[in-house]
Amino acid sequence: MDVVKRRIGLEQEFFLVDEAGYLSDRADEFLQGCHLMAQAQGLNPNYFVAEFVKSIVEINTPPAYTGTELARKYLNNLKLALAVARQMNLRLYPLSSYPLHIRPVMRDRPNYHIQARTVGYDKFLHAGKCTGTHLHLEVAPGVIDPRVGISYNSTSAERKELLNIYNLATACDSALISLTRACPFYEGQAIGLAAHTIRYRGSETFGWEGVYTNLQSVGGLMPYAETVEDLVEQQFARYYAWLQAMEKAGIEPHLFKEAGGSLLKSAWNPIRLNNHGTVEIRSIDSNYPSVILAVIILLENLANRVRRENLTVRPAKGMQIFELVGDRLYVPDFTYLNGELLYASATEGVKNPKVKVYVDSILQFAMGEAGEKANFLAQLSKDMEHYQTIEAEILQEFTPTSDRLPLDAGLRLVRQCCDKLEAQVSWLDEVNLSEANLTPLCLTLPLC
Repeated sequence: MDVVKRRIGLEQEFFLVDEAGYLSDRADEFLQGCHLMAQAQGLNPNYFVAEFVKSIVEINTPPAYTGTELARKYLNNLKLALAVARQMNLRLYPLSSYPLHIRPVMRDRPNYHIQARTVGYDKFLHAGKCTGTHLHLEVAPGVIDPRVGISYNSTSAERKELLNIYNLATACDSALISLTRACPFYEGQAIGLAAHTIRYRGSETFGWEGVYTNLQSVGGLMPYAETVEDLVEQQFARYYAWLQAMEKAGIEPHLFKEAGGSLLKSAWNPIRLNNHGTVEIRSIDSNYPSVILAVIILLENLANRVRRENLTVRPAKGMQIFELVGDRLYVPDFTYLNGELLYASATEGVKNPKVKVYVDSILQFAMGEAGEKANFLAQLSKDMEHYQTIEAEILQEFTPTSDRLPLDAGLRLVRQCCDKLEAQVSWLDEVNLSEANLTPLCLTLPLC
């Protein structure tokens, strides 16, 4: 079946550090340098963006029609950012948490103060101590309406596509957590958990203290939507939950709107609808290009197969894996997905047998999308028993010997990670990425 081509986009957050490995608050100066270099090269400077703390920057890509095109744009912008950093005696640290104790400096902007006051300043600072990667899957133009969630003027086919991509992304949440776990250290401690996941979304159920522990409708994983009406209702329920939390914190609702807030901008969930007309996937740790390229291939194949075969993505009671039956792709039921599976993914990861069989089923389904990329996914699936996350590889060298990571070891880890980021970008810059060679490159590119 022929399908309309949809685009994909990427955002990745990086810590800014000096040459010794210490965190740097020079983001504004760095971004100005990126904007000037981008303009000089005829590139769009708007893809180099400030974050809410002055030690984190975000590097984005323009939307692309294929994973290979996206990879090229991602690497070009990353190469530019690294060049600017080099001129300033700065470096980009690519992993999901800075390994040592830090106290981030928050920008003095109304929207950030509103968020911090609502959830609590100490909790909110967790968001400045970890970084993520966001991948955008485009849906039909205009089907996502910033005012009401989903456009009343959209067609039934467009709404069905949105629903299926949203449910597909939701079903992949624990797999993305497991496969992209990056830095094992948070605030100087090896906590044995996926730090970015637990410190950002939090969980009352599991006792994870994070930004949105007590506001799961705003920052946690939301349930599947059986109908478009369910999805619209979910958007408004979350919006009102946020307004109520603001009111409880003594903040008048009009201040949120005046600071640029809206129905969709009250969402910091792992899977959310974005004003740009995309389903935004936010479950991915910031990581090396080797991991990011693998995730691009995986998610591109998953979404393309659902669209190409016109599949309906639905949870099934008791289901723990992806299972295709006819034109229905059954996925884990939400109670299991956001309960036992989430806990296993954030603790043991792919070492857990239930996580492994779930991830294997996703890779098997993605391999059904014909083409060279299926070979990469088949190899990844074959190696899954021996697959090590970046987090696990770091722990082999930086094995905790005390309650806290020593300063010299933490700085050495930061510098090594910066070295590896630069080495991967340099290596990829020497080859001409194409549809034919992206997959074999991902297979040969060292993970760490």
